[in-house]
Order: sequence, then structure tokens, then C-alpha cells
Amino acid sequence: MRKSYLDNIRWATVILVLIYHVCYMFNGVGVPGGIHEAQSIAAFDAITYVVSPWFMVLLFIVAGMSARYSLKKRTGKQFIQERAVKLLVPSTLGLFIIQWITGYLNIKIGGGLAYIPSFLVYPISVISGTGPLWFIQMLFLFSCVLVLLKKLDKTDRIWNMCGKANTASVLSLFVLIWGASQILNMPILTVYRFGIYFVAFLIGYYVFSHEEVQNAIEKIRIPMLILAMVGAAFYTSYYYGSNYSDPKCLQSIITNLYLWIVVLAVIGCSKKYFNQETAFTRYMTKSSFGIYILHYPVLIVTCYVLHYYCDFSAVWNYTIALIAEIAITFVLYEGLKRIPVIRYLVLGQKIKPSKQKVADNIEET
Repeated sequence: MRKSYLDNIRWATVILVLIYHVCYMFNGVGVPGGIHEAQSIAAFDAITYVVSPWFMVLLFIVAGMSARYSLKKRTGKQFIQERAVKLLVPSTLGLFIIQWITGYLNIKIGGGLAYIPSFLVYPISVISGTGPLWFIQMLFLFSCVLVLLKKLDKTDRIWNMCGKANTASVLSLFVLIWGASQILNMPILTVYRFGIYFVAFLIGYYVFSHEEVQNAIEKIRIPMLILAMVGAAFYTSYYYGSNYSDPKCLQSIITNLYLWIVVLAVIGCSKKYFNQETAFTRYMTKSSFGIYILHYPVLIVTCYVLHYYCDFSAVWNYTIALIAEIAITFVLYEGLKRIPVIRYLVLGQKIKPSKQKVADNIEET
């Protein structure tokens, strides 16, 4: 049976990513990567603190659940072949087509063009243009490891054992998340947090993919939601003004407790209140992966133009950036998916969107 609420969590989180990145680009709290000469607004900075600890962990958990449902209908080889097209192609070959723009503007904003020979600008821009595509790069790697784990456990003994998890077990997984946040973290490139994201992916696959576990999470949705709102206020006030991407913050017990509460609240409330399909949600389910891939080059160009060529107030910079990011990204997606070779390289789509079947909970992310 199709679980519409997982699709809805996925596309809604992608929209949240778009909003977050606008706030991130103009952030005034010292988080590297944005346009820090721009005037920021404290309320928008607060948004980054509210969502940054948990939204990518949530996406990896949902991806793990989706991988479980996918592997019920596919061999390991078929699964990897599909993931290679959906995930690996856009995050490697796609860098040469459009993502290099992100790398180029990051270099330009940082003043690096003065030190790079002209013939190296494009290749360096390509290499440094990954941006948010780190997520799908890691997801492809995790998918490969998952297939190996599945071969080692052909009788599904681990999955069946994890299906016995009760509410207390689900709550205590916070300790596992916290422990995983301490390991396998890349220096400098702090988004590559292999420990916590791989554990989140495995929790989705082995634990949260069980219907009984999902029902248990649904039952505690209200207390988790209340705790999540209290936690958001406390976490933001506690860390506001500090670099929330710093390892000291990412690995703290406060951060990981807050993120786990929010993850449970989102999954529980979504299963109860967001488990339906409409024409809009079906479109967003099919389109959210492409939107995720394309939004950042659009955003960084928009923010660059606003900051260096316009003289708007801060509130208008945020507003215009968000509207332009959403509108242009959707238009760009609708255009690129109709161009065969570009569709394959940038979006990882081999067949025409009009004929593409959206299988049960196995969207690209």
C-alpha cells in the first residue's frame, strides 16, 4: 500500500530546504558560504537555527524507509542501476552542465578569481559546484552499502528483529543518533557527516519501515509536537549568534535530542494528518527531486544580483530571493525535463516525464 505521507514529507522538506537556503545565503551569524556583506534580519536567521539540526536527518530516514519498499520489488542490481541514474549522474555529470555556476559564484564572491588561472576556472567551478547535491552523493553510497548488507542478511533477520521496537525503543534511538554524530565527520566539509546520516538511513530502513513502529510514532505525535516547539525555542535562543554548522554544535547532546524529537513529531503528525493525495501533492511528489537539484544555482545567481547590482532593503532581498528561487526553479525544471540529454544529465531522468511511473514510495530521494 502506498504511503502518501512519506511522499508528502519529502516534498514538503524540499520546500523547507528552499526557504532555509534563502535565509542561509543572507545569514548574519557567521555561518560560512553565504553573502555575509549583505544585511541580515534576525528573524530569518532564527529560521536557520530552527530547521538546520533535523531536516536532512529526516530526509535520510525517509530515504531509508523508501529503500526498504523499493527493494521488496527489485533485485539489488536493479536497485543500484536505478539509483545510479537518479542519484549519481546528476551529482557528477550534472556538475558540468549547470551546477558549475554554484562553484563559480562561490569562488567569485570569495575573491578566488584573482588567484586562479583563467583556464582552470571552469574545472575548479565544476569540482566545487556540488552545493546541496552532497545529499544525493551520500545517498547513492548508502544505497550501495545497503545492498551489500542485504546480501549478508538474506533472511532479513535484522529487519525482523527491529520490527519488535516499541515506543521506548524508538525514543531511545536518540542515543544512537547522538553517538553517530560524533564519528565519520569530514573536516572543513562539515555537510559530509557520514556517521549520523548513515545511521539515520539505516534506522529508516530497518526500524521505521515497519508499520507497527510507524503506528507507535503516530500515537506519541502530540507530546512530540509540543516538545518540538519548546525545543525549537530553547535551541534557537541557546545557540543564536553561534555557528550552527560548527562540530561543537552539531555533536552536542542538545542538538541531537532536539532533532530526534522533531523527527518523531514530523513523522507522527504527517502519518495522522498528511496521509492523502491531491493533484498538487502528486505533482510535487514527481517534481521535488528535480526542484532540489536545480534550486541552488538559481538562488545563488539571484542573491548575487540582488546584493551586487540592486539596492533593496534587507526584507526585499529575502522576499525577492525566495519568490525568484521558487518561480524560476519550477520553470527551469519544467523546461529541462523536456530536453532528452539534459534531462538525463541534470535530472537523472531516462524516460519522458509524461510516461514515467511513480512507484510506491521510491522517489529519487
